[in-house]
Amino acid sequence: MENQQFHTLLNAIENKEAVLGVVGLGYVGLPLAVEMVNQGFTVIGIDLDASKVESIYQGDSYIHDISSDELKKVMQSGRFQPTTDYSMLRVIDALSICVPTPLSENQDPDTSYIETVVDQIKLHMKPGMLITLESTTYPGTTEELIQQQLDKIGQEAGKDYFLCFSPERVDPSNGRFTTFNTPKVIGGTTEACLKLGTALYGKYVETVVPVSSPKVAEMSKLLENTFRSVNIAFVNEMAMMCDRMGIDIWEVIDAAATKPFGFMPFYPGPGIGGHCIPLDPMYLSWKAKGFRFYSKFIELAQSTNDNMPYYVLNKTSTILNEYAKSVRKSNILLLGMSYKPNIADLRESPGLEVYELFKESGANVSYYDPHADSFQDKHGETVYSEVFNLEQFKKYDCIVLITNHSDLPYFDIAEMGVPILDTRNAFRSYTHPHIYKIGHSVQHPVLEPSEALLV
Repeated sequence: MENQQFHTLLNAIENKEAVLGVVGLGYVGLPLAVEMVNQGFTVIGIDLDASKVESIYQGDSYIHDISSDELKKVMQSGRFQPTTDYSMLRVIDALSICVPTPLSENQDPDTSYIETVVDQIKLHMKPGMLITLESTTYPGTTEELIQQQLDKIGQEAGKDYFLCFSPERVDPSNGRFTTFNTPKVIGGTTEACLKLGTALYGKYVETVVPVSSPKVAEMSKLLENTFRSVNIAFVNEMAMMCDRMGIDIWEVIDAAATKPFGFMPFYPGPGIGGHCIPLDPMYLSWKAKGFRFYSKFIELAQSTNDNMPYYVLNKTSTILNEYAKSVRKSNILLLGMSYKPNIADLRESPGLEVYELFKESGANVSYYDPHADSFQDKHGETVYSEVFNLEQFKKYDCIVLITNHSDLPYFDIAEMGVPILDTRNAFRSYTHPHIYKIGHSVQHPVLEPSEALLV
């Protein structure tokens, strides 16, 4: 329904006079708020973490993709106001919800953060507000947790307020694709909602992709990440198979990738990490069960990926056996701990599970990560990164590479002579006999193709 509130908000968006709001100033919300400000909007950012709000005021960025210099520039514009006060919703014309959606201990979706925001919206919502949920969750969340709740207080979507879902597509540390140039899918609960949402995102996102409903938009995000989870699981299983057969999975993938059509390379590793890939498929599996549909692919992929840290432990044990040592009482150094290269993000990192498994096996395990200074183990104890020192690193019985950071001195580490288990093929340029890798049996030395021809 294109009523007066619709036209008032549309005009405010077109003229960049609308006050925008972002709830949740984490790795999704803060870059989004910064892009909004950069495109000329006034933005209010709400986060209950007072330390984040204070850091923003100080121009001290805690997000890898937003530099402190950029944040200071945004604050100097006078158009960004971070706060912990939800009552500021009363002056916001268009609100983006970017709060976490973790899994419970039972692997069920935990939507409590969204529910908290909705409770505050019910108390402080400005009439005619556009609400867009960006948090990744199961199909139906937008209608069930927002629309139905606002229905209970007499607020009708498309008339009294406007409601959309647009899944975040943030890829931390990706220098090529940013908030601005990553296409944005959006679905509205009514045609008027979709028009407003498309108009708004079109002001600070290069390409907006409208779809017929919030459920389609919600499902699209789950398809994207479930696709990755399933394919990573398949190649992880192939890596274990190749290990058993004495074939190098990395060479196999490189060879297959020369086919210019019909093949997309995925690579094995110690497991999957980050907020999206380990969690999103489980949202979908949980929702599907409500329709008496059981996804064997999703469950099997999750099981395979969850098993990779155990494979890393067993592989390390096999390597140590070559040196007449056992995991128990051995000194193990994990190289890298974040879930992907060149960032400090430890969310769901497989390295955390690998660390715990070595501890439980009686190893003396430490880690070094140039980006992640510390983490909390499962007992709540703080574990600090070792200081980089090649002489000290020589004392370890085995080094297990978890994260292939680009700023690690691979040559110097390779030259130490300490046995290395490479889970990312980061040492592919080195043929030292003490360097082993997943997806390749210990009994077979690592040879370059040119050397293999001479054998």
